[in-house]
Amino acid sequence: MKLFQDPKQLLKFLEFLAGYGEQFLGKTSVIAKDTPAFIGNRVGIFSIQSLFHAVKDLDLTIEEVDKLSGPVIGRPKSATFRTVDVVGLDTLVHVANGIRENCLKDERLELFELPDFINSMMENKWLGSKTGQGFYKKTVSAEGKKEILSLDLNTLEYRSAKRAKFATLELTKTIDKVVDRFKVLVSGKDKAGDFYRKSFTALFAYVSNRIPEITDELYKIDDAMKAGFGWEHGPFQIWDAIGVEKGIELMKAEGLEPASWVHEMLASGSSSFYSVKNGASFAYDIPSKTQTKIPGQDSFIILDNIRKTNEVFKNSGVVIEDLGDGILNLEFQSKMNTIGGDVLAGLNKAIDLAEKDFAGLVVGNQGPNFSVGANIGMIFMMAAEQEYEELNMAIKYFQDSMMRMRYSSIPTISAPHGMALGGGCELSLHADKVVAAAETYMGLVEFGVGVIPGGGGSKEMALRAQDKFQKGDVQLNVLQEHFLTIGMAKVSTSAYEAFDLNLLQKGKDVVVVNKDRQIAVAKQHAKLMADAGYTQPIKRTDVKVLGKQALGMFLVGTDSMQDSNYISAHDMKIANKLAYVMAGGDLSEPTLVSEQYLLDIEREAFLKFMYRT
Repeated sequence: MKLFQDPKQLLKFLEFLAGYGEQFLGKTSVIAKDTPAFIGNRVGIFSIQSLFHAVKDLDLTIEEVDKLSGPVIGRPKSATFRTVDVVGLDTLVHVANGIRENCLKDERLELFELPDFINSMMENKWLGSKTGQGFYKKTVSAEGKKEILSLDLNTLEYRSAKRAKFATLELTKTIDKVVDRFKVLVSGKDKAGDFYRKSFTALFAYVSNRIPEITDELYKIDDAMKAGFGWEHGPFQIWDAIGVEKGIELMKAEGLEPASWVHEMLASGSSSFYSVKNGASFAYDIPSKTQTKIPGQDSFIILDNIRKTNEVFKNSGVVIEDLGDGILNLEFQSKMNTIGGDVLAGLNKAIDLAEKDFAGLVVGNQGPNFSVGANIGMIFMMAAEQEYEELNMAIKYFQDSMMRMRYSSIPTISAPHGMALGGGCELSLHADKVVAAAETYMGLVEFGVGVIPGGGGSKEMALRAQDKFQKGDVQLNVLQEHFLTIGMAKVSTSAYEAFDLNLLQKGKDVVVVNKDRQIAVAKQHAKLMADAGYTQPIKRTDVKVLGKQALGMFLVGTDSMQDSNYISAHDMKIANKLAYVMAGGDLSEPTLVSEQYLLDIEREAFLKFMYRT
């Protein structure tokens, strides 16, 4: 008996499940046809099996394959062979055998036959992490030295790992965006270029022939690979990046052909699988031979789709986009989204524009990480060259920019995700509201590089500590907790843990489970605050600092830890500078001070340390 007699009921049920998973679980749901291994495993296992067969043809080591099939092409760090070790070789073999036995009409069925080295590993029960050895094996020498050995696929003996290096990969080091690397990779003149041409063309031909067998829509194959295997770009997106016609040319050189519908697509006038119109993503629809809007986008703002048409300002560090409804978005464009002079100039420009002609500002991007922090290299360069006046001005500019986030006449929203460290954390601390992705690793980590937070982070933690003082509290204990958050360079393991560290504030900041919704939700909050009649905050002069009472406690503590060899003498110097700031200096008694006072002594402490550097 069918659960749903009416197909419309089934469709509604599937839409409910997909919507619930996306909104409340942060998961991407992909509707697949009922075929062996569905979409993800069918394509993913093919891709891995293809590499298994190619590794000997191209005379590659497992380290070389993992180097070529990892982060450089937007795949997980575990790449291919390490991923198999983690999942378990027996699991992969079971799925591959299931496909081989049940997909007899698959035109690449021979690739699901297991290579001899896989059969030998199965016989030896070298299944990966679960058995202690697989393609890699961790060993400990008699002297206690740990080493990870690699399996030589020719001799099936373990040996010391070999460093993998290719000229083609060197050409991509200056290309930050993964999607821009693919053209370079398939044009390589070395063994790496051969690898990419062989593996990508096999993948392109295979996925084109899986339609309509496993799904009718090409974008679902990309969605499944990104959600299920952690690929940054799906097969058709990679093919688009290389060029559809160029992909076919490379295929023919490898003796392969795409499905006939790809040629029909080109003949119909569509030169790519995807397109963008009016800020929405479209994908080629095979039956209608037209570009059709991909469903489910109404809840999202995709910055890649609006950047060209909605750009308001751009410099080398940022792009400012109009999100509509009077809200601007500031998107970092620097390497790893570090915060340097251009980014700060862009931030101030965004606030100027928003205060003049718009209603609010969101600071957010859709890269792998929000920001890994300030450009520390530039700061140390200034110190090394003894450019102390310039360094003082640079730190003050950073502090002033953070204070503009807090005291502008428009609401400011920070939208951190991934790593939000150092300066990226400080920016979020000073926003009117934070709309954080659930997977956010936030922290003031400057202690790790031998300095204190100098962009307002030390000041802000002192301020947040005093805001938590309650009648009857031992105020020194509250302050100490905030001191240790910085002193131990604590980083939240999620946005929810950031509340425990008081890096996010309950009742003010919010968490979004699905990162794809983050910019749209941040925009909604900015608009709500603006529509409610946002009032520019008044700079605070009521921050209670505890002075010598707290400073003495901190100094005794750091001295004891240094005497007990828990910290080095250098660590103690840094901790004592932080203690001076968070205590409000060596004031004789608890005193109310301004934020600017704390910023000044924060900058003073930071610069004194740099002078000695």
